[in-house]
Amino acid sequence: MNNDRRVVITGLGVVTPVGNDLETFWSNLKNGVSGIRKIETFDASSYDCQIAGDVRDFDPKPFFKNPKDVRRTDRFAQLALAAAKMALDNAGIDVETLRRRDRFGVIVSSGIGGLKTLQDQQTILLTRGPSRNSPFTIPMLISNMASGIISMEYGLRGPNICIVTACATSNNAIGESWRIIKFGDADIFLAGGSEASIVPIGLAGFSAMKALSTRNDAPERASRPFDRDRDGFVMSEGAGVVVVEELEHARARGARIHCELTGYGACADAYHMTAPPPDGEGAVRAMQLALAHARISPDQVDYVNAHATSTDIGDLCETRAIKQVFGEQAHKVSVSSTKSMTGHLLGGAGGIEMAACALAIRDSVIPPTINLENPGEECDLDYTPNVAREKKVRVALNNSFGFGGHNATLIATAFEK
Repeated sequence: MNNDRRVVITGLGVVTPVGNDLETFWSNLKNGVSGIRKIETFDASSYDCQIAGDVRDFDPKPFFKNPKDVRRTDRFAQLALAAAKMALDNAGIDVETLRRRDRFGVIVSSGIGGLKTLQDQQTILLTRGPSRNSPFTIPMLISNMASGIISMEYGLRGPNICIVTACATSNNAIGESWRIIKFGDADIFLAGGSEASIVPIGLAGFSAMKALSTRNDAPERASRPFDRDRDGFVMSEGAGVVVVEELEHARARGARIHCELTGYGACADAYHMTAPPPDGEGAVRAMQLALAHARISPDQVDYVNAHATSTDIGDLCETRAIKQVFGEQAHKVSVSSTKSMTGHLLGGAGGIEMAACALAIRDSVIPPTINLENPGEECDLDYTPNVAREKKVRVALNNSFGFGGHNATLIATAFEK
């Protein structure tokens, strides 16, 4: 690995419950606006959880060269392509003018993939028979198709990969793009994740686990990380994609640089299918690995975008992990969970949270953790409760943890020439 190759983020694209473009998304985060609502896309009245963070007013057609492809792709891939197009535009990239598209890769992944396609086609199979199933069933539902569609849409022939690590998916995608660029096998990537699982089987599955909030009478107040009365996460959909680029490649085309990607840590809990170890040991190692790669000490970190999904055990374990990694500094570093506003985008979460970190660095603003009224037991860090805070951010740490014991941490720093 050529560790001298510096890696920067030059483009940001998001489609989220709090905004379908970057500046709306960021404005709503800074102002503590919740994107959680009652589910209206199907009748959820018989479900324990009846709320979610859906993407509203989204039209996929402008993002496809061939309008027929809209009918041949699941919503998760449509959201991914939209976020990728926005990231390219934000980066000032005209793909047609790039000389080496064989060195332009895509790692845009999904934790679950085309769940609506799977559900719809299973219904057709059971009610109308196998002869009526769509020939696009499999291509539409497989998780790697977001990366595949993006590469085909833009003719990107570099490494094309799908990493499926549940809710750590986006961070792993961005981190592995960083690693491949460091190694020298590519110069630029579209990286991140997408999810569109707010469908009956998805809601039923998470509800059966008792993982979701049932605060149905007050959707905007349901996602409340670190709060004493948190009762589960809120499912959301959307996509976050960033342009990850080798520094000299970015400089050669006169790119605007949002931040430098300096650290990445990935490891496993090897503990439980859905729960983290009580001491947060895996999260500790992921953060420590990222800090080591970045050659940054904990006292240099200004902001932690916590994974914190609003579950009892998850928020507590992450708090314990932060205390282990940061020591005395733990009570001084600014922490927040933007999931309090966006809900949990599952495989897409880390992508939009990486964008939030880059924007926090740009604007010197820590987005808040809304709905934090009474901190839970042992949850005694500075979680930036309810109101955004102006603060110089030179180093931001982004945590994502997934079912299966997957841990992934990224570190972004203010770019210095």
